[in-house]
Amino acid sequence: MLHRPELHGTRGAVAATHWLASATGMAMLDRGGNAFDAAVASALVCQVVEPHLNGPAGDVPILVYEAASGRTRVICGQGPMPRAATPAAFRRLDLAAVPGSGLLAACVPGAFGAWMRVLRDYGRLRVEDVLEPAIGYAADGYPLLPKAAAMIETMAPLFRDEWAESGRTFLVDGKAPAPGARMRNPALAAVFQRILAEAKAATADRAGQADAATAAFYEGFVAEAIDRFVTTTEAIDSTGRRHRGLLTGADLASWRPGSEPTLTVDYRGHQVHKAGPWSQGPVFLQQLALLEGFDLGATEYGSADHLHTVVESAKLAFADREAWYGDPDHADVPVRDLLDPSYAAARRALISPRAADELRPGWPGGRKPWIPPVRDLAPVPHEPDWLAQLGDGIPAVLRRTAAKGDTTCVSATDRDGNMIVATPSGGWLKSSPVVPGLGFPLGTRGQMAWLEEGHPNTLAPGKRPRTTLSPTLVLRDGRPLLAFGTPGGDQQDQWTLNFFVHHVDFGMGLQAAVEARTFHTDHVPTSFTPRRADPLTLVVEEGFAPGTLAELRRRGHQPKEVAPLSLGKVCATGVDAHGGVVAAASPRGEQAYAVVR
Repeated sequence: MLHRPELHGTRGAVAATHWLASATGMAMLDRGGNAFDAAVASALVCQVVEPHLNGPAGDVPILVYEAASGRTRVICGQGPMPRAATPAAFRRLDLAAVPGSGLLAACVPGAFGAWMRVLRDYGRLRVEDVLEPAIGYAADGYPLLPKAAAMIETMAPLFRDEWAESGRTFLVDGKAPAPGARMRNPALAAVFQRILAEAKAATADRAGQADAATAAFYEGFVAEAIDRFVTTTEAIDSTGRRHRGLLTGADLASWRPGSEPTLTVDYRGHQVHKAGPWSQGPVFLQQLALLEGFDLGATEYGSADHLHTVVESAKLAFADREAWYGDPDHADVPVRDLLDPSYAAARRALISPRAADELRPGWPGGRKPWIPPVRDLAPVPHEPDWLAQLGDGIPAVLRRTAAKGDTTCVSATDRDGNMIVATPSGGWLKSSPVVPGLGFPLGTRGQMAWLEEGHPNTLAPGKRPRTTLSPTLVLRDGRPLLAFGTPGGDQQDQWTLNFFVHHVDFGMGLQAAVEARTFHTDHVPTSFTPRRADPLTLVVEEGFAPGTLAELRRRGHQPKEVAPLSLGKVCATGVDAHGGVVAAASPRGEQAYAVVR
């Protein structure tokens, strides 16, 4: 029995990881906006009401399908590393890796600019329409999520003693607010209000206002505040030491979000679109290319054959991620070879009845793979507790939450067939100190770049670190079908793959596919510091048959059961078989919701 109904309508659909964001998106459709307006407004609200998972200085890949042109594009909101960021610069600081928290890992903030580009290129509404709800929640307050409250409580000593501006932003009279408390961020409200005022003063034109808002952020007062703080402040980070950052106002001024073609493969009559190898998106496509050679639907859902086939395919695809993915503007990434059917066929032959226990990247185009060694970094002290928290780069409170990481997701589809999906993340309250006067911290995506020379993901000035963020768009017969994503760090392209396989191969409806028991492998080192791997572990939600788990153990897997409905928060919208709209949202975490009209 489903926990929630699958929602169908005729006007529009929005699904997001917070109910206030979903409701905001639908309000934009009610104002005459389209799916793109809905997503922009929803994402801006997420920056306010999910501060433990994302913020205006975070990053985001956005996939759009424009019905009028029939084109699918990627808006890249992953900002690059600063001009001063080189492996040598970190070695001079006696660092073997980019810290997972603090100022050194900050990239150019990409999220705000990317959403303004979506509004400019695809929207119908004005900047004030899409910013108004976020301003309202920041100024008037919103109910604080339990996970956000838990994170603030854990980090409160740090906020009081070291990150003073974070304390002024997130503590109330020096103490952590309670779950459900009405939380305000007047500094962030003032930032959005000033951006809006400058946009309206520049022009009455919607597209011009979006450009003016972007300029206010990247060349105006926001960039000035970031420059002043980062270049003059030594803040404690996960090393236990204080460092200044490398990001400057000039880095922000020279960047604007790009628009790129998607990468795509066909899977059982579906055209699946992902972002490029600066994200982990191609790993989803590589998994599908491997699974194309199996009759997965002929297996029993939840059987050992089902789980083994999917997990062993994931291991091969993610091994290629480790060896080959990086910013294609700065590295020679063999994407065409990685997605070639003949390459997939050769890789598929490596899947045996036994669980693989080692990384096996391929040789695309005959090139020799190389994965930098995962270094044993000096252990971070466990006391005080907040320092142990900083030592792990994921947005979660260690030992208090089951999930390894989280982010947000926004998906929207309208009656014209426009679709958009994004997974905004970064700039969460645990990542780095709040910038004085802005009400938000910088992101730490730079932790995902290597300092070892010669890898596609080696850190370099102006280069995007390869991110875990990975939304998905699907067409069928060239027509819009699905737009979906999930929080989950490295697991995003396993949990969403399971959702897609549940729907396509096992014939489940969208809500059933969202709610079905899911699983993932921890075979590959995580992208967040400290990079961890557990090669044979197969994490499964409780409920799989004992016989299935026994058979998986016989094949060499090490199943690890976790609580039911604890892995992922898939959000999906799309077009149903009757030409209407459809939406589904995971009950996991009790905060993702879908809305349709």
